[in-house]
Amino acid sequence: MELLSLGGLVPDAIPRLETPDLLLRAPRPEDLAEAAALHQDPAFYRYLGGNPNDEETVWRRMLSHLGHWVILGYGSWALEEKATGRYVGTVGFFDVQRDLTPSIKGTPEAGWVLAPRLHGRGYASQALTAAHAWADAHFPSPRTTCIIDPDNEASLRLARKFGYQEFARPLYHNKPIVLLERFR
Repeated sequence: MELLSLGGLVPDAIPRLETPDLLLRAPRPEDLAEAAALHQDPAFYRYLGGNPNDEETVWRRMLSHLGHWVILGYGSWALEEKATGRYVGTVGFFDVQRDLTPSIKGTPEAGWVLAPRLHGRGYASQALTAAHAWADAHFPSPRTTCIIDPDNEASLRLARKFGYQEFARPLYHNKPIVLLERFR
């Protein structure tokens, strides 16, 4: 796939972070195949709306991740497993203008997804530690939020581990969702 270059401006604007097992880096076009495959895995998308995403939708998500950095000065990192060099998910912050009451518009929303084969290895904790350390040093506001499917106990536990506390349970796309917030 040949793409127009912006002279490296977008990838250079995204800080590269490192944990013992992961690189947090800018999304790359070559991540698409692995990302699209993950979005076809029922264990991956189970709590992300319950439906698979096709390659076109995954590509748009990747572009959105880059666009957040350009427009808002923050966004999501691609997660690369150091041992294999493979793309294994994302972690970061975004503002997708969700139609929710109470509103979280204008507040950085944390999000994380990880390849199911890596669940239980502490990778998500590593990624969130690095992402929150960056956010705590760069966000002017002390508040971040996240939304989690009420049945996703693992993500709810992880959110609580990082100081997120539930503050509402609205419907989102006609399904219940848990809204959580964290103050640094």
